[in-house]
This record gives sequence, C-alpha cells and structure tokens, in this order.
Amino acid sequence: MGGSAVAGEILAAVCGPGVPVPILSVRSNRLPGWVGAADLVIAVSHSGRSEETLAVAAEAVRRGCRLLAVGGEDTPLRAIARQAGAPYAEVRAQGPSRTAVWGLTVPLLVAAGELGLSRIDEAVFEAAAGRLEDMAHRCRPSSESFINPGKLLAMELAGTVPIIWGAAPVASVAARRLAGQLHKNAKYPAIVGEIPEALHDQLAVFDGPFAGRDIFSDDAGRSLRLFVFRDTEEYQEDARRREVAVRMAHDRDVPVTELAGEGGHPLERLAGLIGLADYGSVYLALGYGIDPTPVSAIAELKARITQ
Repeated sequence: MGGSAVAGEILAAVCGPGVPVPILSVRSNRLPGWVGAADLVIAVSHSGRSEETLAVAAEAVRRGCRLLAVGGEDTPLRAIARQAGAPYAEVRAQGPSRTAVWGLTVPLLVAAGELGLSRIDEAVFEAAAGRLEDMAHRCRPSSESFINPGKLLAMELAGTVPIIWGAAPVASVAARRLAGQLHKNAKYPAIVGEIPEALHDQLAVFDGPFAGRDIFSDDAGRSLRLFVFRDTEEYQEDARRREVAVRMAHDRDVPVTELAGEGGHPLERLAGLIGLADYGSVYLALGYGIDPTPVSAIAELKARITQ
C-alpha cells in the first residue's frame, strides 16, 4: 500500500515484459482467488503494520503460499513471517515509507535475481546509486533554479493541472511515482495514465475547459500541462502514438514537458526518474509553503477507522 507498493512496481518494470511468470502488485487486503501453493507472495510494509498488508500476508500463509516479507523491525509483519518460517528482510523504518523506496525495493530485486527472473549484478546497483547521487547533487538547494532539474520541474508543475503519462513500463512507474509524491508531499492533485491506454480516454481533456490558456485573462486559473515520461524500451507503435499525442497537445496550446530516463539498465533509468520526481514534488511543496512530511488527512482517516 502507498509508498511501499512502489517496490512491487519497480520489481515488475526491472524484470521487464519478457519475464516468464506474472508479477502482480496487490493493492488491497485480499489476494486474488487464483493465488495458491505454487506462488510466491512478497509482503512489503515499511512500518510492518499496514492493515491490508498484514491481512494479505496471513492469507498467503493460510493458502500455503511461499512468503517473503519486507518491513521494519519488531513488527506484526515480522511475527507473521517468523511463525510461517518465511524469510524477512528488515528495513530501518525511519521517516515515511515514501522516503524508503530503495530500501524496500532492493530485497525484492535480490530475490528476483536468486529466482532467475532478472540479472542485476553489483555493477547495476552501483550505476543506480551513482545516478541517485548525481541527481541529489544537481537538485541540491544551493543550485540555481535554471540548472536545478528538481526546481525546474516544480516551476512547470506550479499552477497547472498536471496530466502525467508513462510511455513504457519503466516510464509508467516514474509517472505514477510523481503523481503519488505530488499527492503526499505537495498535497497537489494530478492525473496519471499510461500510453497507449491513456490515449483512449484522458486525451479527450485536451478539448475541455482546462485546455489552453488566455494569457490576457485577469484570472489565470488552472490550465492543463502534459508531462510525458519516456524510456528507451518503448514499443515502436507506442512511440508513434506518443509523438502524435504530444503534437496534438501543442496544437491545442497545452504545454508539454518530456522527461527521459538515462542509463543502460532499467534500474538505473528508474533511479534517475524517481529521484527527479521526488525532488520536484518537494520543491513544489516548499514553493507553496507546505511541509512535505505530514499527511494529516491520511492520518485522520486511519484514526477515525480505528475508533
């Protein structure tokens, strides 16, 4: 759930569409009916206390599934894993789950390597870490806005209704990450979609009331801006659809920002894109005078549910 679920999405994207088994992220408190003893269930909860994740982990044990759990120390999730004799990868639970995406993801990637689902050696992890370090340096607070990619992204987001599309599996994970970080860090709305599916419904808003902008209007209001994440592993047909959709946006005076991953391995490209999304969302929050850390509405909901 929430920030912890991103780990499953990264796992699927890094393993790629050619992986010989399905990799499904479950964002609820129930396993699909077809999951059984032949399947591996990976329960990921940064706090180790997410109600839905605990329910799924317990259900997996009852069904006789293989279980791998990832979460904080001395938690109910660890107790379930211990009782089932399942491996448990302990992650230091400092700060919200959205700040621990790589700590939660790496155990999954290591497990995938052991299962023969992906090839990620030490050099790949080093390249991804280097990409994150480079993004942190470029997005440092002392870096001027015109050369700081995080601040530039925040400036392009500000005052818009962002539509965020991913044009390939890696790019789609980055698109959903940016939308989620905007929600939690900046308390800012966003529409997220994946090409080609988004072109069958979300594209229609280019002809709606939020498209275009009257620069002479006294009331600036909110206008659409399209953000497109791209990746090198993009299907040729999807690339053509993306290019046409971007041209259509320009024709309707909808501004477009295109963001492309850099690096040879999908994990490295994802690291750069996710790093940029994280910094951009935080700078947007700070620009609006919002503390990016608390999520008061979510905390209130949980408190009301437990009353």
